[in-house]
Amino acid sequence: MRERSQPVFDVSAFMDERKLSAFNIRLIVLSWLITFCDGLDMMMISYTAPYIADEMALDRTMLGNVFSAGLLGTVLGGFAFAYLGDRIGRRISIIIAAFAFGVITFATGFAQTYEQLLWFRFIDGLALGGMLPLAWALNIEYAPKRLRATVVTLIMVGYSLGTTLAGPITNWLAPPFGWQGVYFAAGAATVFCAAGLYFNLPESIRFLVARGRNQDKIATIIKRLDPAVGVSAQTDFILSDEPEIKKSFRVGQLFEGRLVLITPLIWLGYAVSTLTVYLHASWGPIILENLDVARKTAAWVASGSALAGAVAGLSLMRFTDRIGPFAIAVFPIASLPVLLFMGAASMPTALFLFMNVLVVALISGGHYGILSITSIYYPTAIRANGGGWASSIAKVGGVAGPILGGLFLSSGLPVIQIFLFLMMGPAILTLCVIGIGWVVRATKQEEGCAHAAVNA
Repeated sequence: MRERSQPVFDVSAFMDERKLSAFNIRLIVLSWLITFCDGLDMMMISYTAPYIADEMALDRTMLGNVFSAGLLGTVLGGFAFAYLGDRIGRRISIIIAAFAFGVITFATGFAQTYEQLLWFRFIDGLALGGMLPLAWALNIEYAPKRLRATVVTLIMVGYSLGTTLAGPITNWLAPPFGWQGVYFAAGAATVFCAAGLYFNLPESIRFLVARGRNQDKIATIIKRLDPAVGVSAQTDFILSDEPEIKKSFRVGQLFEGRLVLITPLIWLGYAVSTLTVYLHASWGPIILENLDVARKTAAWVASGSALAGAVAGLSLMRFTDRIGPFAIAVFPIASLPVLLFMGAASMPTALFLFMNVLVVALISGGHYGILSITSIYYPTAIRANGGGWASSIAKVGGVAGPILGGLFLSSGLPVIQIFLFLMMGPAILTLCVIGIGWVVRATKQEEGCAHAAVNA
């Protein structure tokens, strides 16, 4: 095929016209591996907590503080790494975060006191909190618009598998090697994956264009994606589908235009969804133990629930790309009667365990839905900050979840009634995603009318 030279090259149109290629699959796999480590390192505290509590004599309030220390770290880390991602690039920020939480996770195995454990979890959270928004941004910027929610959800399968295997890995390693062995193994695996990222992870092409830097690198990436395209360092690369932003990031940019409604709705929906997910994830195994479910059985049930959530999220992704945010409301709506039944009705243990897996799948499906659209409405120049701020604001709910769970379990109320409290999250999430859907639909209609007026 003959090459054609272009003085001006629209990178956004080029990316949107492409299908997912081997390049995208390789990028998804790399992101999948490190988000697996992110999910594993983040959630293993829930499964090692009973072992740590026995060894360090920690009560429920102290455990709640340990859970929330890590989540508080993710709040601050999300802000910090989002800034780095939009400032110095997605690639180097992801690599820094990966190496950091790998090393700190490994070091957590040396904790000997409650105070040391709190600090390790907080510092680990700083790096863990930056990973997902950066991975979302990098992959979104290599995917056509019609597949962005799908790509984000595929990446989150890695995170989900990490959270799913945290229980079985703990069951496998903790009895012979102690809870410390779980952290040593996970930390070493993360550092190994981080080294792989250093040698293989590309920089975002949209980031390079938006920043107007490294023309040679942009041309090299484009020719790698399609050797038939004739571009060079002298080509003027543009992004026609988003405004040009040259000034430094400020928070007000997250509320410009239609974002004035979309951003608050994303923040609120993501926050309440995260509160629900982290409350159940942090206390789920201990709640089951309080209901006389064996510790190992509780870990396996919690892991199976996480896997079911991943499957639910995958089943939703294509509908989200085609229908938009309205599709996300299906799972949280369906979870409400299940939560009501679990919190108000008496049932055999086997049925309760089945219902527990079902409700976690529904809650997680809605959670994956809201996070799949968290970054896609922001322009490239502020996308990492858009996703990072949303993720960090959401972690406020994550910090509150374990604390509220600890207070509830210490209140003397029947443990089973915690499922009635959990109904709040899916109800609010439903309203938020419907609101986002209305804003997106109205914006498309306005753009269509404006386009028709121009062509009239």
